[in-house]
Amino acid sequence: MFKTKKSIYAMIWITLVFSLFLSYQIFFRNSEAEALSKYGSRGEEVRTIQTKLKRWGYYSGNIDGIYGSQTQSAVRWFQSKNGLSVDGIAGPKTLAAMGIYSSSGNSSSSGATNSNDLNLLARLVYGEARGEPYTGQVAVAAVVLNRVKSSSFPNTVTGVIYQSGAFDVVSDGQINLTPDSTAKKAAQDALNGWDPSYGAIYYFNPKTATNKWIWSRPATVTIGNHRFCK
Repeated sequence: MFKTKKSIYAMIWITLVFSLFLSYQIFFRNSEAEALSKYGSRGEEVRTIQTKLKRWGYYSGNIDGIYGSQTQSAVRWFQSKNGLSVDGIAGPKTLAAMGIYSSSGNSSSSGATNSNDLNLLARLVYGEARGEPYTGQVAVAAVVLNRVKSSSFPNTVTGVIYQSGAFDVVSDGQINLTPDSTAKKAAQDALNGWDPSYGAIYYFNPKTATNKWIWSRPATVTIGNHRFCK
């Protein structure tokens, strides 16, 4: 009888340990899979990565949802251009820079995302428009938000700002400067709905612009050194 009880307890213990092991494997492996895409991955997240990178000029392959060598090279190129660790893996930081967020974390991290948008937008304003009239700084931030709303641009603040070739301050590193209180306030005013650019999705300095195409865009307003246009 004693041996039988010991055997039963041993079997229960073994079953419990094995169940915990399986739960650990399923939970942590699935979490890791959801957290990043890398060579060999397949699915909608990979398809989204390919779509964005193709739109921005980093990727020229098929939108097939397969993370092959072309996708890996495109991710590495994007990482090198945006100050990220160049490993060819679309981890959380790389996905965030592309404006891709896991649906499982949206509800709990919405506050953090809003805070990140404000900080990044303020850095863009500081790099692009410090020294400009306050209204002009708000207008620069509004251009970013107008692009987010437009189907012709990425649909997140991060995606718009880090779109290849979109803003000089990204390529020259000024995006990493610490914004002052004026830039932060201008970014917040734009996020609150103020748009002194009147719906513009572009702006340029008429004194220095050499691109003929930008001169052809319909102007909405000129504030300080910047002309805003659609």
